[in-house]
Amino acid sequence: MKRPPDLRAWALPGARFNLRVTPRAGADSLEPGDDAGATIRIRITAPPEDGRANAAVQKLLGRALGVAPSRLRLISGASARDKLFQLD
Repeated sequence: MKRPPDLRAWALPGARFNLRVTPRAGADSLEPGDDAGATIRIRITAPPEDGRANAAVQKLLGRALGVAPSRLRLISGASARDKLFQLD
């Protein structure tokens, strides 16, 4: 996987990220919106089974934000394509 876009400027404590996730994609990718409030589109190769897709999303988003994935908390959308993560 190539390096995701640099979103470190958005990595503020308490920041929330709206995501549209596509599991079982051909490759992992992240496409940010125009600003911090826009929906981020994430495509991941992991299947949506046993939380594997959510874990892959958390890892990819953490990498783009330059933070540890454990600092990202899934607020809503555990079993949906639209997810909301918060940076703690």
